[in-house]
Amino acid sequence: MGSTPYTQKMDNFTFFTEFLLMDVSSSRELQLLQSLLFLLIYLGALTGNLTTITLIVTDNHLHSPMYFFISNLSLIDLCSISAIVPKSIVNSMTGRKTISLRDCAAQVFLFIFLVCTAFAFLVVMAYDRYVAICRPLHYGLIVTPRMCVQAASGSWASGLIYSAVHTCAMFRLPFTKTNVIQQFFCDIPQILRISSSDVQFSELVILIISFCLVLACLVFMLTSYITVFSTVLKMHSMEARNKAFSTCSPQLAILLLFVISGSVAVLGPTANKASLNNLLPAMFYTMLPPFINPIIYSLRNREINSALRRMLICPSEFLIKGFSH
Repeated sequence: MGSTPYTQKMDNFTFFTEFLLMDVSSSRELQLLQSLLFLLIYLGALTGNLTTITLIVTDNHLHSPMYFFISNLSLIDLCSISAIVPKSIVNSMTGRKTISLRDCAAQVFLFIFLVCTAFAFLVVMAYDRYVAICRPLHYGLIVTPRMCVQAASGSWASGLIYSAVHTCAMFRLPFTKTNVIQQFFCDIPQILRISSSDVQFSELVILIISFCLVLACLVFMLTSYITVFSTVLKMHSMEARNKAFSTCSPQLAILLLFVISGSVAVLGPTANKASLNNLLPAMFYTMLPPFINPIIYSLRNREINSALRRMLICPSEFLIKGFSH
């Protein structure tokens, strides 16, 4: 059997060099409708996260450690949805279904890198709120600019290392079973489904170790937020209590959204055929957090709300004042 554009032959084994991303429907109208929906979600996420980053960079009232971490999280949301959705939109609009092995590996690497980095930032932000509310007199001594830079660098570095290990383990051996991915992007469960048994075993070991680390981090964050909210409820000043809730509740909501979407990704069934039941969970954990997070900030965080109003009332003065400082 000769080689095709999708395969190469070596030592009597045929291995795939391209993958086929399957659509939910073969109907051209439904494919265009899907691409339009994805485009609207993508533009919404793009606008929301860029607005959040712009507000934090340009407004002096938001130049604090908490908002520094939020700006990093918005950047991660922006990059994570950009790593997946634009390619899917182009494929749906043009009718293309293929993605090269290299592009697929890059997509997997970027997605794991950004998700892991986001989780690391959520851990850091939980600690930041704990120190700010439970040990306010020591906040300036503990959460210094240097500590913020180190925490951010550590978060990005941990995501990079973890993603490199994961991606190398996943793509270290050729794909010989099939090249059909029953999803609109290179979904990790789908990649594992068509991987060799050796790759599946090594990934299982990595996932077990990862689960233990994630569980320890979740226990730490849960303990931090329980302590924070118990401290807030003991505050006598209603204004101080409301201010504390307005800074903590968005972060807790984002953490819950992250955990729920992660659970859907990990515990959801791996489909053998593209369907709407397969599409919706994937949309939930790839597109919903980047789209919803800026809305959570703007609705629940009073300082970001105020900064947004200042920018909308007088945008030119807002930007000049922000960049002049």
